[in-house]
Amino acid sequence: MTLRRFVLAALLLVLTIAGGAAAWVAHTLSPVDPAGVERRFDVRAGASLWKIARDLEAAGLVRDARAIVALARWQEVDAAVRAGEYALSPAWDTRRVLEQLVEGRVITYEVVLPEGLTAVEIATRLAEQQLVEPEAFLALVRDPASPAAFGVEGPTLEGYLFPETYRMPHGLEARQVAKILVDHFLAQWQPLEAGARARGFGMRETVTLASIVEKETGAAPERPLVASVFWNRLRRGMRLESDPTTIYGIPDFDGNLTRAHLEDETNRWNTYRIDGLPPSPIANPGAASLAAVVTPAESDYLFFVARGDGTHVFARSFGEHVANVNRYQRRR
Repeated sequence: MTLRRFVLAALLLVLTIAGGAAAWVAHTLSPVDPAGVERRFDVRAGASLWKIARDLEAAGLVRDARAIVALARWQEVDAAVRAGEYALSPAWDTRRVLEQLVEGRVITYEVVLPEGLTAVEIATRLAEQQLVEPEAFLALVRDPASPAAFGVEGPTLEGYLFPETYRMPHGLEARQVAKILVDHFLAQWQPLEAGARARGFGMRETVTLASIVEKETGAAPERPLVASVFWNRLRRGMRLESDPTTIYGIPDFDGNLTRAHLEDETNRWNTYRIDGLPPSPIANPGAASLAAVVTPAESDYLFFVARGDGTHVFARSFGEHVANVNRYQRRR
């Protein structure tokens, strides 16, 4: 064999080997099942890359554990895989599977937190989506150290768990979930703070009164007017006399507010017996109620009573209020 023929034969062998290697790489990185559908896959916190790769292969999501490990190391992302719950498909190639894990595109769950829920009710809704352990969440909310840690004015996180529709992944700690909610509140509070302080209210007072407005208001347009009634009563040194505040301070309230409840002087939230605001918010108010407290309607109303259709009738004097009560409440 001449030298030229030897060189050509060697070159052909190298190309054949290289082509075979390229074909192997292409095959091992290709989808396991082009017709496959998405399935859930958990990456445990602290799991090694090899453990994750073997689990992916066993689940039929990648062809070869060695291939995804090699790819991750070649891309220098072998330490970047994030823990969480994923929706992965055998119809994806290995590159896409790795991309999902590195970018942390975990499954998220929607939870709707309407305005006016208490912390207990919020904990229940979060727990229904398996986003928190309710006991751990409430322990954090009630911890006297939590307000300062989250940048709000205590005594607890009640009032600062902002109502919104959220999407969250499983696996977050109670502190992480609470921070998401409180950070949403702080974003709402920032543009209102100057106006609140101009009226002589800080964060805690504003949120406390907003929580009362939230619980007292059935018709959204009435919020500024309801807020004006409470502001007018505070200015005159009148007690707020709000049923929702009193109810908040009754353990295991059964839905029947009695005269004995209204006369209970041991209830710190009983605004029929205490002067001024109660010691804390009674619910978690939304943006509209916060804004209504900072910019209430201009009125000289001191009383309101429910009509029974979600709206209220307002009065300037006690005599007018009694007439409204007789008309809208006692006849029912």
